[in-house]
Amino acid sequence: MARRTKEDALATRDSILDAAEILFVRQGVSGTTLQHIATAAGVTRGAIYWHFLDKGAMFNAMMERVKMPLESAMQQLDQAGATEPLELLRENILRIFRLTVDDLRARRVFEIATLKMEFVDELSAVRERRMQNQLEWMARAEIRLRDGIACGQVKPDVDAYAVSLGLWAIIDGLLRAWLLEPDGFDLVRLGAQIIDTHLASLRVLRVQNAHND
Repeated sequence: MARRTKEDALATRDSILDAAEILFVRQGVSGTTLQHIATAAGVTRGAIYWHFLDKGAMFNAMMERVKMPLESAMQQLDQAGATEPLELLRENILRIFRLTVDDLRARRVFEIATLKMEFVDELSAVRERRMQNQLEWMARAEIRLRDGIACGQVKPDVDAYAVSLGLWAIIDGLLRAWLLEPDGFDLVRLGAQIIDTHLASLRVLRVQNAHND
């Protein structure tokens, strides 16, 4: 009986978080009350308070149960000694785009954290998480760019920090634009074109020697 009660409690908790996730996307975090969530989840406000201290705690729990696209793709950049650092960087960025398109839950949570909330004190953990993700991704990108310089693939005068910040701005900007209007453009296809154009400007041009014969 105790096990069943625990399973029921976990199921109720998940249903509350599911309802909150959907409502936050639809009407924003500040525009969603605990009563809205309770009604959507089919529970009482008391049930919500049994699981969560307040809306901020519930929001943070919702964020913690998923990995956002950038986080899921992060480890891909840890491949030391990659023979094609720029190709590895390109594939990592396209993987972020694919995950955003294909993983509905991750996309919803990312949309909430990006477009549907204010970074007030009770939600500051989300801002800190986003900043940490940015810093970690940029640090990995810088390493791959320096690898590219070392192996002669990337122009030697490239500023790895400036490029990694620029790439981050492109990724973040494209994701925001697509989330605002998913039918407006193909995130993966157009994203690949934009990233390829940018990375091409970093590559060392290989001049083929003419035949002497």
